[in-house]
Amino acid sequence: MDAAALLAHYDTELRGETEVADADEITRIGPLWLGTFVQRHRGFVSYPPLPHPDEADALIAAAIAHYEADARIDHFEWKTRGHDEPADLLDRLEAQGFSLGENETVMCGDVTAVITAADPIATGYRIERVTDEAGMRAAEALAGRVFDDDEGSEGLADELVARFFAEPDAFSMWVVRAPSGEVVCSGRVEFIPGTEFAGLFGGACDAAHRGRGLYRALAAARAREAAERGKRFLQVDCTEYSRPILERAGLVPITTTVPAVWRRGSA
Repeated sequence: MDAAALLAHYDTELRGETEVADADEITRIGPLWLGTFVQRHRGFVSYPPLPHPDEADALIAAAIAHYEADARIDHFEWKTRGHDEPADLLDRLEAQGFSLGENETVMCGDVTAVITAADPIATGYRIERVTDEAGMRAAEALAGRVFDDDEGSEGLADELVARFFAEPDAFSMWVVRAPSGEVVCSGRVEFIPGTEFAGLFGGACDAAHRGRGLYRALAAARAREAAERGKRFLQVDCTEYSRPILERAGLVPITTTVPAVWRRGSA
């Protein structure tokens, strides 16, 4: 399947309601879907391609007003896509007080392509699916070190542990252990209800263990489980470092995304 067809599936299946389905509360403002995640004091805005791009400024202001009125929320992300209109959306978001993160590439592909592209894992390393809280926290601790976000990873670990026990079939965490037993690569796969997609999230690999095929092997392990769950496609937002690895693993770039984050008191 070519990139244009994958993008059509992505826009239809993964945006809007689907992207905030796990929120504690969901609010509609026109075409926007606003998710509220109380435990992490954050919000998230998703939407399909805007039917009236000229309304973007008003929609941005409405989303800010919604979260500004909720004292439980200290920040929210407006999920952008590079192929969307208006073309100057990032400038419009900045003008209303949002901070922009790094550009990421949205990758998609068939699960079978990822499975067949994997090489055998390096000798002495082993891949395993996490089955307990300690493993979940070890996986997120690694991600915190790799991405220099220990505080954020600790909060996400709390959220994932709670979900792990409440919804054990919603996602899986996978890790690679070095010969010493240390977790050196980690990532989870989310099985997105009502779609043909599984999403890859949190992929992290210790710098000292890169170049050994661990990241790609971990992607293949998650792809196998996705296939077993009846999923046809994989999707991941990735950094420029991860993109060539994922391309070799069978995924193709379909668009870009830049996280735009509003924080209380930032305007």
